[in-house]
Amino acid sequence: MSTTDTTDTSGAAEAERTADAAAGAQLSTAPTEDRGDTPIGGPVLGVVGWIRWFWRQLTSMRVALILLFMLSLGAVPGSLIPQTSADEMKVQAFKQAHETLTPLYEKLQFFDVYSSVWFSAIYILLFVSLIGCIVPRSWQFVGQLRSRPPGAPRRLDRLPAYTTWRTEAEPEQVREAALTVLKGRRFRAHTAGDAIAAEKGYLREAGNLLFHVALIVILVAFAWGQLFKAEGGKLIVEGDGFSNTLTQYDDFKSGSQFGTEELAPFTFTLDSFDGTYEKSGPQRGTPRTFEAKVRYSEGGGAEKNAVIRVNEPLKVGGSKVYLIAHGYAPVVTVKDGSGKTVFHGAVPLLPIDNNITSTGAIKVMDGYRDKDGKKEQLGFQAFFVPTFAGAGAGTMFSQFPALEFPVMALTGFHGDLRVDGGLPQNVYQLDKSKMKQFTDKSGNKLAKRLLPGETMKLPDGAGSITFEKDVKEWASFQISQQPGNGLALAGAIAAIAGLTGSLFIQRRRIWVRAVRGEDGVTVVEMAGLGRSESAKLPEELGDLAVTLTADAPPAAPAPEADPEDGDVTADGADPEDGDVPEPAEEAAEEPAEEPAEDPAPSGEADK
Repeated sequence: MSTTDTTDTSGAAEAERTADAAAGAQLSTAPTEDRGDTPIGGPVLGVVGWIRWFWRQLTSMRVALILLFMLSLGAVPGSLIPQTSADEMKVQAFKQAHETLTPLYEKLQFFDVYSSVWFSAIYILLFVSLIGCIVPRSWQFVGQLRSRPPGAPRRLDRLPAYTTWRTEAEPEQVREAALTVLKGRRFRAHTAGDAIAAEKGYLREAGNLLFHVALIVILVAFAWGQLFKAEGGKLIVEGDGFSNTLTQYDDFKSGSQFGTEELAPFTFTLDSFDGTYEKSGPQRGTPRTFEAKVRYSEGGGAEKNAVIRVNEPLKVGGSKVYLIAHGYAPVVTVKDGSGKTVFHGAVPLLPIDNNITSTGAIKVMDGYRDKDGKKEQLGFQAFFVPTFAGAGAGTMFSQFPALEFPVMALTGFHGDLRVDGGLPQNVYQLDKSKMKQFTDKSGNKLAKRLLPGETMKLPDGAGSITFEKDVKEWASFQISQQPGNGLALAGAIAAIAGLTGSLFIQRRRIWVRAVRGEDGVTVVEMAGLGRSESAKLPEELGDLAVTLTADAPPAAPAPEADPEDGDVTADGADPEDGDVPEPAEEAAEEPAEEPAEDPAPSGEADK
């Protein structure tokens, strides 16, 4: 119900556009930039200007996304290349196998990615970028929550969603009804002049801010976990135990701020390991049961029974004990030439395939003397299969992971194991540099397959080694203290909740103007403006308009006089003809002007 005043000057039009922009402002808390007059030759920035420009760039959405992408990209070498903090032995093996790449990787700190200078720089810059964006936007958002929605623009028909009708109700009655309807729909609404101004969808920006705060929480949790974490591994044979002290670990890594006195005091014993496997079908050999039965005590208290399964760790003393691997430990007995037992025990062997074909070393370091009484060391290379296959083919391999037909092949050596040199040595491998392999009377290298209970005699009265009828099982555990895990989980849940709110909630404003027209009939105008284009905004505005018509029903169209016979109809038609058209939903003297651009500020996009 608006007309265009053809006598408006360009200054008046500019004033209208300014008023419309003010009504749509502050739908976002994204930072805006002050733009003054720029010289023709380009901006001239001093030291403070450059600092401000750098800060705006650092806290912009574009730079934050770039930093996040760089952080993800920087984690790739940490996943593909062995890390010193995780497995130093693998790092050494990698360096020996890739002598050309090793110097380059060391300069780029690829073996210590997560503690490298470049990864830390990206991490800190992203942290600063998020904080620099969140703090000012939070204060701005609080200010918006404390303020009222702005008054209605002068030309509501310029907004994206718009409707109007005429009613016999009084303007005050329409505004009061509109205020009740909008508040009933949980809009923040108030009377502003001749219109009702309402706003809804503040949870969108709250969700946006929550998402960014959650990212900071995740970063803090990651840093906290890296600084105060402790993680170690221990292989335990059935019947053996573990005490949570530094000397008990096979390998141990901790953060720079972790002290060994912070290790939780607890012990546990592996009573048995139970593993069952699928025996037929396409999934033959697939584990079905994989659990370790243990007895544990905390701080010297009473022992308790527990079962540790994959992804079901034992939680004790602030630590978690994970079951990560399993294998076999054949029991062997080694005797010297005089029949004296110099070694007896279970020897853990490492699996090399899914059927638990295993290899390892048996080392006799002390107590052995050769036939002349001279001290010497023995070493045996062991190859074990729980279910033997390959008979007659000159090879042996396991065809099933369970202990159905165990066989162990042994190769014997004598000499110096080089375990007394002070250098770390892999317990599952033999250093043969100063050792000689046993040979039989024909000069052939001594090697033999043994069934449980069988013995291999060493030549020249050097002794014997027996594969006992007992094959124990072992389990490998990882004991971890990760103080930041709970905080990281809370941050991840908050990030998902915030992202959901920012994606699915739309911030929008509704204005309802009710004024008396020149003919004395009230003209009602409703318009809506959203933060972004949405098909739901016109639907919501239409629904509100239908609800409001219950208190402000549309008036009948203005009658027109028939110039010939004086009869009056709704649109000039003769009532006797029976052709009475339906009343129009909207009426306008002239077409509405083109809608103006979204008056929301053009500042930096929401992070």
